[in-house]
Amino acid sequence: MKIKKAVFPAAGLGTRFLPATKASPKEMLPVVDKPIIQYVVEEAVRSGVDNVIMVTGRGKRAIEDHFDKSFELEYELERKGKLDLLKKIRKIAKLAYLSYVRQKEALGLGHAILVAKNLVDDEPFAVLLGDDLVYSKIPCLKQLINVYNKYKCSVLAVERVPREQIHSYGVIGGTHIEDNIYQVDELVEKPSPARAPSNLAIIGRYVLTPRIFKALEKTQPDQGGEIQLTNALKILKAKEPIYACEFVGKRYDAGDKLGFLQATVEYALRRPDLASKFKAYLKDLDVNLI
Repeated sequence: MKIKKAVFPAAGLGTRFLPATKASPKEMLPVVDKPIIQYVVEEAVRSGVDNVIMVTGRGKRAIEDHFDKSFELEYELERKGKLDLLKKIRKIAKLAYLSYVRQKEALGLGHAILVAKNLVDDEPFAVLLGDDLVYSKIPCLKQLINVYNKYKCSVLAVERVPREQIHSYGVIGGTHIEDNIYQVDELVEKPSPARAPSNLAIIGRYVLTPRIFKALEKTQPDQGGEIQLTNALKILKAKEPIYACEFVGKRYDAGDKLGFLQATVEYALRRPDLASKFKAYLKDLDVNLI
């Protein structure tokens, strides 16, 4: 069955970016001139998935407004002859078919996905996290979909991370199948380096079969009261195989201040309209500021 729907959990509080996220969603923080969430929606669309289910919460109205039409803004841009900007703004509202559902409490990634159950229905679907930006020739999600189309099982995006950072991720242990594909044998949520089965960390891209919902319903909350997706995947793995794809591309942790800054600099350097002047600025930057 074709992957037609993508769930975007976007109800988090964004505490790592306070006070900027006190009144504004972290998903709307701009990388150059485009909010993080738009980059990720565009990745889904380039992967052939244009039915987007956004899981939001209180204070996230700006996300809905961003992907909606803006009659007043469009009128002013047209009146002032700013047709290039007008074209960009209109394109945003036509990117995908978006629907919204609220996660009334921040009870973890697993809970956020469960909230979308009725909109997903009984079909395989994608999950994309806005904290992770992935720059790649073939969209990261498309790479996962290609694996799903071959094996017809859930697929997790993984990348190798330094051992000293492994405690921040869900980690897999797996059997190498071919190229960059593994069959998952073990899943551990935020292990110590000594307990980690590998240095293959799960990042924010998934293709999941609908059986994940039953697994999530059986998953007990952790000590913080959250339903962890990794724990639900353990339950799912007992029923059907799960695969991992070591994707090709560069990931930026845009939910972290340093990762966000790195993404901003490197995405700007890839822009034809900014690259030369920005590169010159960086070369001439006063070393006393560093």
